[in-house]
Amino acid sequence: MIEAELKARVHVPEAVLRKLDDRAVGRPEVYQDTYYDTPDRALEVADKELRVRTVRGADETRTVITFKGARVDDDSGSKPEHETRVDDPEAVHALLRGLGYVPLIQFEKRCRNYAFDADGRRMLATLVRVPEIEGTFLEVETLAEESDVAAALTDVRTVLTSLGIAESDLTRELYTDAVRTRRATR
Repeated sequence: MIEAELKARVHVPEAVLRKLDDRAVGRPEVYQDTYYDTPDRALEVADKELRVRTVRGADETRTVITFKGARVDDDSGSKPEHETRVDDPEAVHALLRGLGYVPLIQFEKRCRNYAFDADGRRMLATLVRVPEIEGTFLEVETLAEESDVAAALTDVRTVLTSLGIAESDLTRELYTDAVRTRRATR
């Protein structure tokens, strides 16, 4: 499946939060992300990602490993995604290092997730703050077959518009790149 996703900078987070609260119950979570690559950055060069994410919520802590293939839509950056839960995060980190992968970057995301249906699709809207980056972001995503990505992105845009997000607010900036840039200027 393809994660059909758009991300935007949010200028008035409180207004978006109120609109999301009208749609669903928000779930606050903190993500600790570690991105891995080969020493020569072969995954990055191929536009692929390998991530271990530990999610801490009010009721549970869980860890998932995710592989994202190269983007199938250049405008949105939507990618095929394969993800599974892991029982022992330290073992997964050790396994990846043992296979020759190195941690490329680690950072924290503070999120509030909202799951709801719109236009016949299951949507996930996430308000995001990355402490090392200025501003608030909104990600809206749904899963789609590759042949349905364009229609899915149209539905995602409709949700964004209903939340007061303009097309000019959309961004393809990656958190990994923004965090790297921020750390390089310190």
